[in-house]
Amino acid sequence: MKTLTLKLMLIFFLLTNSLHAKSKYFDEGVNLYNKEKLEEAQFKFEQEIVLNPKSELSYLYLSKIFNKLDKKDLEEQNLNTVMLLNPKNEEAIYNLAKLKLASSDYKKSKELNNKLNSICNKFCDKNNELKIEIENLSKK
Repeated sequence: MKTLTLKLMLIFFLLTNSLHAKSKYFDEGVNLYNKEKLEEAQFKFEQEIVLNPKSELSYLYLSKIFNKLDKKDLEEQNLNTVMLLNPKNEEAIYNLAKLKLASSDYKKSKELNNKLNSICNKFCDKNNELKIEIENLSKK
């Protein structure tokens, strides 16, 4: 009985230390991102993902970094990963719709805009602006 308790305590200790390390990488990444140290931030978010492959926000920040670095393929890849992890992530849906619109994929942009419209809480205003932008550009 003592051995089982000891093992459980050891597992709990290791898990809690692991969770602290994960948030440390994420927090460091956010701080570096806010200071525009994009390559260093990218590395921290990637470290977070190694420890926590379901870190939705790390993928979202990576997509923002790749947007700023004008690496559209990597931005899209990370936005798609965010949406796999959380199909209702409004920021990812909005950013992917904007990305599709910029690449003249009006159909996909409109689909994403409609999806965002059905779930929006925080991005409702931006969603309406995007809808108008899609309509105007698709008429040309």
